[in-house]
Parts: sequence; structure tokens; C-alpha cells
Amino acid sequence: MNALKIFSVLLVFVLIVSSCAVDNDDYVETPITSLLEKQIQATAGSKTILILPASNDFNAIPSDLNNSITMAKVKLGQLLFHETALGKNPSKAQGMNTYSCASCHHAAAGFQSGIQQGIGDGGIGFGNHGEGRLKSPDYLEADLDVQPIKSPSILNSAFQEVMLWNGQFGAIGANIGTEANWTTGTPKEANTFGFEGVETQAIAGLDVHRLIIEEDFIINSDYKALFDVAFPNVLENERYTKLNAALAIAAYERTVLASEAPFQKWLKGDENAMNDDEMEGGILFFGKGKCYSCHSGPGLNGMEFHALGMKDLAGSNIMTEVDEATKKGRGGFTGNPDDDYKFKTPQLYNLTDAGFYGHGGSFKSIREIISYKNNAIAENTDVPSNKLSSQFQPLNLTEYEVDLLTSFVENALYDNNLKRYQPESLPTGNCFPNADAQSSIDMGCN
Repeated sequence: MNALKIFSVLLVFVLIVSSCAVDNDDYVETPITSLLEKQIQATAGSKTILILPASNDFNAIPSDLNNSITMAKVKLGQLLFHETALGKNPSKAQGMNTYSCASCHHAAAGFQSGIQQGIGDGGIGFGNHGEGRLKSPDYLEADLDVQPIKSPSILNSAFQEVMLWNGQFGAIGANIGTEANWTTGTPKEANTFGFEGVETQAIAGLDVHRLIIEEDFIINSDYKALFDVAFPNVLENERYTKLNAALAIAAYERTVLASEAPFQKWLKGDENAMNDDEMEGGILFFGKGKCYSCHSGPGLNGMEFHALGMKDLAGSNIMTEVDEATKKGRGGFTGNPDDDYKFKTPQLYNLTDAGFYGHGGSFKSIREIISYKNNAIAENTDVPSNKLSSQFQPLNLTEYEVDLLTSFVENALYDNNLKRYQPESLPTGNCFPNADAQSSIDMGCN
């Protein structure tokens, strides 16, 4: 009996071990790429929803019904956007022809400025990616054209109906019902043209940033032929105008898309475009991190406004005092107290070279701002707690998870070929995005 019992026990043991061995042989770990895809499907609906169109796929790029995108417009707009010869209304004579739209929105910094407070007229220098731009010693602070808030990116702006941190530009979407605030004699009056945000900002921005479209300059330069091809159906005596220049710039801006970022390549089928850390970060982005609840769509931006208690522009390097309307964000535009301290959700591609984050540039790294949102403790004591967004809640991410999420945003959302959106040269031969002496030295431009 003892021998029989021993045999029976051994038999059961063998069967158990064999059974486990069979289970282990059959087990196949779900690839991390499949886990990310499932998480995206659960949150966003499908991978295709997040794909940015190619920059030359004009039918797929969102456009204003009153400003169709054409190759001729894009070519003209690209040149005008970078053209320093339009800088013809400086505060000081030495600023003439030294700045452009791209002074504060250039490829080297993800089409942001590369400094906390962007400088157009009155700035000198560039550095490597805009970080070396400084106030000219010849300018008083009152003479400068500086941003009262951190320069937003034009990257992926085709997916934004209204523009700026407070959303004041654009005659559609969230701005329907704000007509009383399109004040005559201010940049907001540009909304009365009836265009979407990208076009409206381009129209207003030419005046705000001291850029002038002179008909004589256009018709006596290579730009005349470019206008002729871009606007063939406009009467010649109405063709070389600020409005048409702005519409061309807007058409160009809509094509500036981070479509070659690793995450975009992965969405299009390249399963090796991201490493495991970046994919795990993506799972957190669309899952536990709840990032996608605000940063959605192909541009990973949003058309909603949230109060997250971030600081305004501050510090010894800030050159102008921030006014109350700017501090109140959306509320400063709408006049509605319920909108106070709310700012528009920005897009998330190519943040690495920007250097400063948040509407006031109060964060110096991507990880720092992710940690801020993870902890959800407001840094700006001027923002009442009852104004903070209901979505500003602790995420309970571990430090390791914050690292993974940072890796996804820093690397997977980084298109390393944005220079394809710069012109090789300008018709005038001017340096760009700036043409002051120090910038020319920094950029090796003659």
C-alpha cells in the first residue's frame, strides 16, 4: 500500500507539472504595441483618428471655406511668413527689415520662440534654436514688440478653430456669441472678416507685429509673380494686399504638421517607430494619465479652456508687465467671470526645443509640467481655488510612470525634420527668421 500511495503521489505530481508546462508553452505575451492600440481604441476610437495628414494633402488638411489651400498660396505664404523685408514699421530705425512672423514662431523651436517671452521688433540674436534672442540695448522696454504671454506654436494649427491662449481670434466655434468683444480699433476687430482662427490671427498679426505689405514693394519684386499665381481670380488692383498676404500665410501655416514624428509613423503602420518606454508612455497618455481627455485629435490639442493655476510670465528676464486681461485668459477676452484664468489646451508635438512650458513659461522641462499636472497643486496663488478646472486632479502616477509619459511626449511626439517647412532662401535674399547683425552671425547668414 505504501508503494502504491507513493506511486500515486508521484503520478499526480507529474500530471501537475506537465499541465503547467503545457500552459506555459501555450502562453503568448501580448505585444506592447497591441496594448497601446487597444488603449487608443478604448479612448480615442481608432488609430486613424490621430493621424496627421501629409503637408501636401490639401484635401485632408482642415481649411477655411473662404480660404482654400493651394500649392501657390502655400509657397507664397511660406516666404511671407519668413520675410524680414516686411518688418517695415519698427520703433527704431535700426529695427527696419530685421524681424518676421518667424522671429517668434520658427522651426528650430517647434515653431515657438525658444525663449520665455518672444521678441519681434527690438530683438537681437538667435543662438541655436532661438534661445539666444535678447532685447536690443538700443530699445527701451516700451519700444519692444514682445509677447505678453508665451508664444504659442503654429504647428498643427489646422486643427484649431480659434487661436491664441485666450482663443480671441476666429469668428466660428467657441467665439460665436462673442461678437460684442470684437472691439473696433483692436486686433480683435479682425474677427469681423468672418474667417476661422488661423486666418484671423494672420490678418491681425501683420499689424500687431509691425509688418507691412506695401503694394509698391510687391509689384517691384519677385513677389508679384507669386501673388499672381496664388490669387489669379482676384482683380489685379485688389491682389497685392495685406488681406491676401495674410490668407497666404494662413494657408502655409495649416500645412505645418508634425507628420513625421515617431508616433505618427507608428500610427501609419511602422511598429518599430517607437521604443518600449515610449509605447508604455503612450499607454499612460491614453489611459491612467488621462492626457487624452484634453489633448485630443490629430494635433493632440483641444478647443476647451481650463484653469490649471499656472503662473503668468514672471521673473527678472520679463520685459513687460502682464496686464489683467492677459492674466485672466479666456475671461479677459469674453468678459465672463466664469472664464477667468482659463487658457486654451495647446498642441503637444515638438515641445523639446521650446525650453519653456505653460502659458507663462513657468516650467523649464516637459517632465516638470507633467509632474505639476500629476500633483495638481496650483502654483499661482492669484487664481482662486474655485476657479480651477474640475479636471485638475491628482493622477497618482508613480515617478517611473512620469518618466515614461515624459519619454512619449519628448521623443515619440518629436518630428526632427521641421526644417522642411522653411524656405531655402527668400526672394529678397534677406536672412531669416531675423536679419539683425547678431542673428546673422549666429545663423551663419550673409
